[in-house]
Amino acid sequence: MRELLKSAAMLAVSMTMAMTVNAQTLPGSGKTIRYAQSDSFGGNYVVAQIVSKAFRMLGYDVKLSTMNTTLFFQAVAQGDVDLATDVNFPQREPGFRAVADQATVVGSGLIAGDGINGYLIDKKTALAYNITSLEQLKDPKIAALFGKDGKAELISCDPGWSCGDVVDYQLDKFGLKQTVKSVRGKYEALMVEAVTKVKSGKPAFFYAWSPSWVTNALVPGVDVVWLPTPADALPPNVPNKGSALVKNVEGCAGGANPCHMAMASWNWGSVANKEFIAANPGARALIEQIRFPGATWSRWEAIISKDGGSPALVSKLSDEWVAANKAELDQWVATARKAH
Repeated sequence: MRELLKSAAMLAVSMTMAMTVNAQTLPGSGKTIRYAQSDSFGGNYVVAQIVSKAFRMLGYDVKLSTMNTTLFFQAVAQGDVDLATDVNFPQREPGFRAVADQATVVGSGLIAGDGINGYLIDKKTALAYNITSLEQLKDPKIAALFGKDGKAELISCDPGWSCGDVVDYQLDKFGLKQTVKSVRGKYEALMVEAVTKVKSGKPAFFYAWSPSWVTNALVPGVDVVWLPTPADALPPNVPNKGSALVKNVEGCAGGANPCHMAMASWNWGSVANKEFIAANPGARALIEQIRFPGATWSRWEAIISKDGGSPALVSKLSDEWVAANKAELDQWVATARKAH
C-alpha cells in the first residue's frame, strides 16, 4: 500500500512538472497583449477575433480596444498599446512615418494578393454616355450627370484619411478642379447614400477600395465600373509603392487591362511597438504568417454590409473560419511557439 501511495505521489509530481514545463513553453505565458482595432468596421474586426484567439493559444491574455488610426499611432509610440493589424498602407504611411522611431511594420500585410483603390461610377451611366476614363469628367456635360451646375460631386474619404489627400491632389493634377467637387465627410454615411442612388438607378461617383463593404454592396462590373486614371500621381506625403497599373481588375471601364487605378495596391498592415515586438518573438512570428485570401475578405465584407456589424455576427464569422481552418491556425501557433 505504501509503495502504491508513493507511486501515485510521484505520478502527481510528474504531471505537475509536465504541466509547468508546458506552460513555460508558451511564449505569452503571464503576458498581456494590448491589441487595437480601428474604428472603421469591416472584415478587419473578424480578423481581430481570429488573431486574438491565436494569441491566447500562445498563452497571452488579450486586451482588445477600438480607436482610430491617428490615435493608435500616438498610443503605440508611447507604449500605451502594443499593436494593431488593420493599418491601411500606403494611405496611412504619413502617420506611420511620424512614429517610425518607436513603432515598426510586422509582416507583409493580411490580404493575400493585396487590394485595389480607385474611382467608380454607376454602370448604367457609364454605358449610356460611354464613360471609360476619369478624364472625361473634364466635360461639364458629363460632370453635370453626377451633380449640379456643371460640377460632379465625388464622394471622397474622411477628412482625416490620406486617401482624400490623394483624391484632391489628383483632381488638381488631372485638370478636374473646374468640373469635380470633392465631398469629404463621414465616409460610411456618404456611401450609404451612394448605394441607395445606384440601386435606384441614379448616377453616383465615388472613391472606394476593394475588398470592402462598398464594393460588395455595389459590385464592380455589375453595378459600377472603375474609371482608369490618366497617369500615376501621388502627393508628396503618400509614398509610391509601385505602379498604379493593375492587371485583371474586374469591372474596369471599357474593359481596360491593365486598369490604371488611383494608386498602387493597398493592404492591411500590422504595426507594433518596437520594444514590445522585440521582447515577443512569438507574437512577431505569428503575425508574419497570417494572410487571408481576397475572396475571404470579400465574403466577410459582404455579410457585414448586408446583415450589419454586430459583435455577435463578428464572433460567428470568426468562429466559422476557425472551425473550417483549424489545421492552418494550429500551424501558425506551432511555428510561433518555436520563435526565439
